[in-house]
Parts: sequence; C-alpha cells; structure tokens
Amino acid sequence: MARDAGSSRSSRSSRSSRSSNLDDVELVETVVKIKPVSKVTRGGRDRRFNALVVVGDRKGRVGVGMGKAREVSEAIRKGTQIAQRAMRRVSVASTVPHEVWGRCGAARVFLRPAAPGTGLIAGSAARAVLEAAGVQNVLSKSIGSANAHNVAQATLDALVGLRTYREVLAARGLQPVRSNRPTEAASAEGGAES
Repeated sequence: MARDAGSSRSSRSSRSSRSSNLDDVELVETVVKIKPVSKVTRGGRDRRFNALVVVGDRKGRVGVGMGKAREVSEAIRKGTQIAQRAMRRVSVASTVPHEVWGRCGAARVFLRPAAPGTGLIAGSAARAVLEAAGVQNVLSKSIGSANAHNVAQATLDALVGLRTYREVLAARGLQPVRSNRPTEAASAEGGAES
C-alpha cells in the first residue's frame, strides 16, 4: 500500500515540532550508570560502553534511556536522545498522591507519600528518576533485582501509575465533594455577633 505523501510530511513536521518543544523547556540530565561491556571476537575483545541516562523537567515529565557506543561521551549522548523521546508525563506534586508499586523485569519499586521535609529516601537509580520528575518528599523501597536499568524503569512505571484525586473523580464521572465545615471567615463573623 502506498502512503499519501502529504500525510508523511505532516507527521515529520509534528515530530520536528515535538523536538522543538523539548528545546524550549530546560531539561535536567542525570547519568545514573556507565558500564563497560566487552564482546570476545576473533580479533580480540570488542569494548563498548552502556550509559543509563534520566532526563526530566522537574515539573512532571521524565524519561529513561540506555545508550550504547564505543565511547563514553557518545553513549551518554545517545542515552539522552532516547530518554528525551521516551519522556512521559506523571502526576506528582512535592510528593506522590498515594502508595504505588512499579515493576520492570524482576525489579519492583514501592513509593509512599512522605511529609514535607523528609526528602527523597531512595537508591541511586530511583532517586535520579524521582528528582527528574520533580518529587521532593517520598519514601521508597526497591525489592528484587538491583539492576539500575530495571530499577529506573520500575520507578518510572510506578510514577506513571499515579492518579490524583481529581483524575479519579473525572474517570468515575463525579464532582469533588465540598465540605460542610464553616470557613474561618464565617466562624469569625459568628463569634463577633454573640
């Protein structure tokens, strides 16, 4: 089947506009791990590097990418590009709205809301993802595999699974409940009249 030439041009222009949107936003890039790997070939060992990179805007958008190349700088550049293309929007404020589990392979990550001032209680890979997303206070526990790539992906999976109170209400077709408690101004007026 032949594709319409006009449709392919529009998809290209939307891709370029998407990358220009990323250029406008200041992104935080964190290199979580650089790992040398080698493959034994007939001519000797072929040495390469893997770089795990986390990119985010600290306002609810975060992505994880793994770059592989013969040089460290090239692996980091590729990892950054992959992470930018894989950015996802997550529902966070200063902490996560509720407890959540994330999973990738054998790695599982548990996130729990924390009081202001607690900080990020998390390991290196999970901490990088949470910082890039803009979370400031959270308690976390990594269970199972300690592989940095799987832990980072599991943390991202947990963040993507978060839903705010308003999102849950909207999904159920409900309106927010208004409390029957008097406001401070109304209680002050009532006290003045007595």
